[in-house]
Amino acid sequence: MSTSVTNPPHSPAVGAPHSPAPRRTGRGPSGRARAWATRAPLLPALVFLIAVTQLPFVATLFISLFDWNSLAPDKRAFAGLSNYGSVFTDASLRDSVITTVLLTATVVIASVILGLLLALLLDRKFMGRGFVRTLLITPFLLVPVSAALMWKHLLYNPEYGLFNGAWAWFAGLFGDSAPAQPDWISDMPLLAVEASLVWQWTPFMMLILLAGLQSRPAEILEAANLDGASAWQQFRFLTLPHLRRYLELGILLGSIYIVQNFDAVFTLTSGGLGTANLPYTIYQTFYQAHEYGLASAAGVVVVIGTIVIATFALRVVSSLFSEEANRA
Repeated sequence: MSTSVTNPPHSPAVGAPHSPAPRRTGRGPSGRARAWATRAPLLPALVFLIAVTQLPFVATLFISLFDWNSLAPDKRAFAGLSNYGSVFTDASLRDSVITTVLLTATVVIASVILGLLLALLLDRKFMGRGFVRTLLITPFLLVPVSAALMWKHLLYNPEYGLFNGAWAWFAGLFGDSAPAQPDWISDMPLLAVEASLVWQWTPFMMLILLAGLQSRPAEILEAANLDGASAWQQFRFLTLPHLRRYLELGILLGSIYIVQNFDAVFTLTSGGLGTANLPYTIYQTFYQAHEYGLASAAGVVVVIGTIVIATFALRVVSSLFSEEANRA
């Protein structure tokens, strides 16, 4: 009599590798609940951001498609893209674009150069460095309108301004008791606006570049000193390449803010004497000429240009973070 022994149908064979247990992907109800639990606190901020920024932009985009003058509301009509054509063909708007480019380029370049020099100074150890750093940061902490008013009345005023007082004192040293008192804003309007903005934005560039200087690897500088490299060689071949990303970041962020600057132009010159940049021209078109459609189209152009610059800035910031993470 023979008996047959059979293995259970689901028992694995002896010596066969065990199949791994299925992993939980987190896509089930519990995983979704955890995901919503982490995202839910951010929803009020997201809703607020959309309501404050995106809805007004959509409304501005809608208005820019109409020929709309608030003084004649009954004559409002759909204009398509004609307002955008006027932005690039109208003489005053074209001049304001050129003024905006000149103002932005001059302020950014001068601020970066002065900020780099100050950052190199503050990177050295000396008595009172913290106090000097605090004083140099102060201009950036002022309200833009307050800074512009200070430059207009305290420094530029032809009767009691500090610049004319210093000019008279300096001329008196050479025997000229009654020197000509220049009117700084009338004689050099665009330069007067640029000087006030450079004074306010140089500390911002200084902080960014100082952070870059203090992140340099100390062992590389020590090796350069041992190899006999001069201070200029260290700056040219070590410091500048290391600061490239920080310089790009400062230039891009400074360009974003200065392109949108309105306070200095409005306070110092009221847009006169060839200083009207694009934000001030938009203000004039909207609030004084009451051309809502044309002003909205110009505003959309400014926003798109700012987004393009901000995209490059975000890429620079992400590359900085990735470099720091790889270094760590």
